[in-house]
Amino acid sequence: MTRTDDIARQTLVRRGFALEYATLGWNVIGIAVLALAAISARSVALAGFGLDSLIEIGASAVVIWELSGTGEERRRRALRLIGVGFALLATYLLVQSTWALATGFRPHHSPLGIGWTAVTAAVMFGLAAGKARTGIALDNPVLRTEGRVTLIDGLLAAAVLLGLLLNSLAGLWWADPAAGYVLVYYALREVKEIFLGEH
Repeated sequence: MTRTDDIARQTLVRRGFALEYATLGWNVIGIAVLALAAISARSVALAGFGLDSLIEIGASAVVIWELSGTGEERRRRALRLIGVGFALLATYLLVQSTWALATGFRPHHSPLGIGWTAVTAAVMFGLAAGKARTGIALDNPVLRTEGRVTLIDGLLAAAVLLGLLLNSLAGLWWADPAAGYVLVYYALREVKEIFLGEH
């Protein structure tokens, strides 16, 4: 590896760290905002999205740990930890969506929840794109995979936003939990790829 290649790689690694720290910071703030919004609106979806933020924090911590070291075993362990995060997310979404549909739970309107999930969706999509590009440039499957966790976080934010808007504007309380099933499929597909695919 030439000095130029080494400098380019160090720049990419720093970018990877910056993307992960930005994700961590956003989700830490998000937990507080979502807790407030969920309590005031009695919203299962917003409370669940707060739990998803915890999973994203865990996934970011795993990538920071992996970027700090080297070795194939460390990389495999990091991928497995992210796979567990996907499995937890799929389980949470399945349980939450089924429970909300079965009980017919109707949350109150939440302007704070609508505003936060709208901004979060945009932020997560941007971070996911940055992680995908950086992960490809570094040839780092852990960063690429965690970028897909961030993408799912953005998709979940969009689904929660859609559910909140449909509930608020049209009284369609069931739209939010129904959208969760699509994300269950996506998360389980990622679990299968991590544990059964080639890396």
